[in-house]
Amino acid sequence: MIEGHTSSTHPPLPPTTEDTRFSRLRLLRSRRVGPVTFHRLINKYGSAQNALEALPKVARDAGVKGYEICPASTVTAELDAAKAAKARLLCISDPEYPDLLKELPDAPPLLWAIGDTALLKRPSLALVGARNASSLGVRMTRALARDLGAAGYVITSGLARGIDTAAHQAAVETGTIAVMAGGVDVVYPTENSKLAAEIAEKGLRLSEQPMGLAPMARHFPKRNRIIAGLSRALVVVEAAAKSGSLITARDALDLGREVMAVPGHPFDARASGCNLLIRDGAQLVRGAEDVLAALPNAALSPPEPAQTISDLPPPPPEQRSLRETTLLHQEILQRLGPTPLPEDQIIRDIATSARDVAPALTELELEGKVDRHPGGLICLKFEKS
Repeated sequence: MIEGHTSSTHPPLPPTTEDTRFSRLRLLRSRRVGPVTFHRLINKYGSAQNALEALPKVARDAGVKGYEICPASTVTAELDAAKAAKARLLCISDPEYPDLLKELPDAPPLLWAIGDTALLKRPSLALVGARNASSLGVRMTRALARDLGAAGYVITSGLARGIDTAAHQAAVETGTIAVMAGGVDVVYPTENSKLAAEIAEKGLRLSEQPMGLAPMARHFPKRNRIIAGLSRALVVVEAAAKSGSLITARDALDLGREVMAVPGHPFDARASGCNLLIRDGAQLVRGAEDVLAALPNAALSPPEPAQTISDLPPPPPEQRSLRETTLLHQEILQRLGPTPLPEDQIIRDIATSARDVAPALTELELEGKVDRHPGGLICLKFEKS
């Protein structure tokens, strides 16, 4: 019952009823049954109920002692949790299930969805990248998501910090899909709770994991393959040489999807993965026009002209503690990279006031952590080796 690589052509399933949905969910939640094993069992036994009846013997023949299928009460509890969260169960045989995702050799037999499932039938592009995104990376992501969304594409990402968050925020009005590593009702990171609620209302949240499951490290590669599978093309904005974004890029390449990357400064570790992808043949992206030009059908509609960032900072606090000052320093350093950035852009990106940022930048300059350049430009200080 150990899963292996199989063909991406899955056996056709009959139309779903409540009983068949229950049986399929019970089969998928049974021990040692993942997507590949699920499809193999359905293909052999014809239905989930037949597979469930045969599973204990299959396990014994495989040398697994004391095997028991998933208790019915566990499935009932998951269905109750889904009802409370207003989540809908999508089966691979349902009309709403995305055709591109079926091309995965381990396509999820079942998906939990909260939001507008009609987005699954629209063309999708994935935007992924670093959690500790730079200010320039966030700005680039927002511009790409906004313009590609205006051109008619749904923007898919993973609801993580940094690039994922920027992509969802910029595309929530035109259409965005958040693929989640844990249960579709478990928002991670918690700081994205408001964004996740907005996506549930205007976009779509998806997960193959059980309701209520907190995400763990092993869940993220599984999530990444769904992001790649849903999308016609994948754009990596910022990524280290060893990162989850590059795993997603490999998944996309394996599926024959177009992989593109935004170049970055050679001294910035957050750009090393993107630069490697470009070196190895990925399409270089300077803006939405490059992405649209690389797609077979070009733009669905012309992208809107680039707009200025209108994020307005909240009122500044009266006084900052030592801890708040340290956090402000860390946030400024995270936004900076080797490429000089205007000071007023830093102020807008971290949503605080010039009164707070100016002395913080001076302190960082005195500590030798940032460099100032003519024209009010600032960058991280790098020692030449």
